[in-house]
Amino acid sequence: MSTINTVSYQNLGWQTAADIYLPPGFNELKKYPAIVSTHPIGSCKEQTAGNIYAKGLAEHGFVVLVHDASFQGASGGSPRFIEDPAIRVSDIRFAVDYLQSLPYVDANRIGAIGVCGGGAYTIHAGITDHRLKVLVSITGVNYGRLIREGFAQFKPLELAQNIAQMRTSQAQGAERVAANLLPESVEVAQQAGITDIDVLEATDYYKTARGQQPNGATSQLMSFSGAAMGWDAFLNAEVLLTQPLMVVIGDKPGGFGAYRDGWEIYSRAASTDKQIVVAEGWSHYDLYDKPEPVAFALDKVVPFFKDKL
Repeated sequence: MSTINTVSYQNLGWQTAADIYLPPGFNELKKYPAIVSTHPIGSCKEQTAGNIYAKGLAEHGFVVLVHDASFQGASGGSPRFIEDPAIRVSDIRFAVDYLQSLPYVDANRIGAIGVCGGGAYTIHAGITDHRLKVLVSITGVNYGRLIREGFAQFKPLELAQNIAQMRTSQAQGAERVAANLLPESVEVAQQAGITDIDVLEATDYYKTARGQQPNGATSQLMSFSGAAMGWDAFLNAEVLLTQPLMVVIGDKPGGFGAYRDGWEIYSRAASTDKQIVVAEGWSHYDLYDKPEPVAFALDKVVPFFKDKL
């Protein structure tokens, strides 16, 4: 059985909190391939990126580091609940720095995996940080595209103007209030007329005992979201994304767009070694923790990492 060590390390001006999943029979005198696991937007290291994918990969012989994003979870940074793609990608680079400092990690055999927004952050990190030798996206969502479309209700200019107004008001003394990204329950969502599979299933995962964790806040300081409006997770993938890439998606599309984004990056990536894996009959949130689709994904992901790392 894998074991977990809780660690922290210096980021820019704050500490990053992380869990390191160690493989069964871990021997600190050996050198292991390592993987950075990145959690979804509004999530934390104790949820799917940690207790499902990091755990599953560690059981197959990898050292896996899963961190809390800066300004979120147990990591440092203030104000809280900032979701800035550039910072999220920088977090992955700092995770690589830390892994390379560990005597039991092979510094030349580091890969990365991410779930939902973390999947697209992982891809973007790999585009410019080629210390990452292998990339896997689990139902990855391009947050820049999502905020311009779904979050903005397809009125991106209006949202950009609202963010600017919030930022100005707060600079002049207004209280910073983090928005909850999800309804309080599936029942509340349905009463409000919400039918989108991703919103309903996200609520079921994050707002019930199924996936709920103290640091899985599903909250965001929207006044600090302006940077995401002009961001594209897949920028320059046609030129710089040359590492082996695996994209795992479900075939039940929802409003967050993982199905669409998965096919887009598979098409755009310059890598000559790329695979797209479609979990037929399963949705975005099924791939978070449902035993059958997770087993399906890991049956593809584990051999991919073993072969490429």
